Amino acid sequence: MKMHLNFATTDLAKSAGFYSTLLDIEPVKLLADYALFITDNPGLELALDASERVEVPEDSHYGVVVDGLEDVERAIARLERADLVSSVQRDETCCYAKQTKVWATDPDGRRWEIYTVHEDTVERNGAQSACCG
Repeated sequence: MKMHLNFATTDLAKSAGFYSTLLDIEPVKLLADYALFITDNPGLELALDASERVEVPEDSHYGVVVDGLEDVERAIARLERADLVSSVQRDETCCYAKQTKVWATDPDGRRWEIYTVHEDTVERNGAQSACCG
């Protein structure tokens, strides 16, 4: 099973570069008005469509769950090299789980997290946690 997401973007080249770095893959299609990324882990098809205007809900974010801390650390290094990291949270409680994550924002303002869950907790958020970036 794969999820499919389709996002409008005002700058296809910048967005394609962002998602290449975020997902650590190149698009399988890259045209003047369209890009397509397909991943097996996670199972995702992400389509980008060029648009003159984009509205991104302020209270939303997207995430990629990875298998372990090493995967998050690789994502941090990859995103830092591209100057895309907006924040890093290590061993913080969020959404009833202790997690480590890295946040980045696409060129149109969509916030993304790459994270791993260390353990479930009875707390929703830690006292000092800025849970959602």
